[in-house]
Amino acid sequence: MELTRRQQAILDFLREHARQQAYPPTLDEVCAALGLRSRGSLHKHVSALVEAGYLEPLHGKQRGLRLSAAAMGEENALPLLGTIAAGRPIEAVAQPESIEVPRLLRSRAPCYVLRVRGDSMVDDGILNGDYVIIEAREQARDGEIVVALVDGHEATLKRLQRRSGEVLLHPANAAMEPMRYAPERVAIQGVLVGQMRRY
Repeated sequence: MELTRRQQAILDFLREHARQQAYPPTLDEVCAALGLRSRGSLHKHVSALVEAGYLEPLHGKQRGLRLSAAAMGEENALPLLGTIAAGRPIEAVAQPESIEVPRLLRSRAPCYVLRVRGDSMVDDGILNGDYVIIEAREQARDGEIVVALVDGHEATLKRLQRRSGEVLLHPANAAMEPMRYAPERVAIQGVLVGQMRRY
């Protein structure tokens, strides 16, 4: 079913609200957000979205408008940006793909997914072939597992430590030594927030 412009606007608002709030919005809140004058006109659009399978049917005690599992599933796809080294740095190659990621494995901030190659993080339970969910940000605290871009083109997954005059990227593998760089050589591209594995 093709949505009208107003129905698409309502659906977009509900998806954005779901990313920001734990509770679904009421009809009145949707009216106010979209500048609709009456709940009656909104109810017509809501009924169409229920019929199309985007919203759960309205029940008497239901407080707000809830997206259906199918509509939420469309929002669960994150970009899969390539392969990240858990060993020596390799290039993370952008690929036009996406992968389904449950909401509990990601943060509210923008996230992306990388596939792990290598065994340098095995002691932290991150294995070759795992998918890691990364919150995209340029700042990280010492001790966090980060995507570190070295010399502007090689990305690696390591635990971050800063010391005076250097950045240490620690593997979680007793057989490997920390990687040491001048601070200007390392840029943080994100922080690990979740992990998935196929068996």
